[in-house]
Amino acid sequence: MKLLYAIHRYDVFMFFWLNNANFHRRLIRFCRFISKSGDGGLYVLIMALLYWQEGMKSFALHAILLGFIIERPVYFILKNGFKRNRPTAALENFRSVIIPSDKFSFPSGHTSAAFMMATLLGHFYPSLFLPLYFWAGLVGFSRVALGVHFPTDTMVGSAMGISIGIFSIGQII
Repeated sequence: MKLLYAIHRYDVFMFFWLNNANFHRRLIRFCRFISKSGDGGLYVLIMALLYWQEGMKSFALHAILLGFIIERPVYFILKNGFKRNRPTAALENFRSVIIPSDKFSFPSGHTSAAFMMATLLGHFYPSLFLPLYFWAGLVGFSRVALGVHFPTDTMVGSAMGISIGIFSIGQII
């Protein structure tokens, strides 16, 4: 129990440090844009482009579809199982920059999906590996900067996304 409390204290400290930093206001527009890129529309576009370019023989498309078939239910079960309140509900006198789509924060679905896509696309298109992981990291960062997640929500989301991505590649290849 002491370990969980220590993690929570560190999580809240890091959250407040970022959200009270002098540069925070200048980041908001950029973070909104980055966060929106992880809403799902980009993933549908990528899958449509893969289908248009390679059809159903695309290993990348199969891996992405399998990844989302696994990732979305796992995310939903964890989020509704842990029921960790978002910062707005957990912290007194704090308001997030955006209104989240659901009530709970752990794990970050945006971050999980972004890291899963980065892992999958980075495997099939190695020249995009670093830019994709950089983008996925920014998605996770943006969720904390916008005040809808604690840092550990995004850390677990990234680990979950990478793990599911690797698993999906192993099943397709």
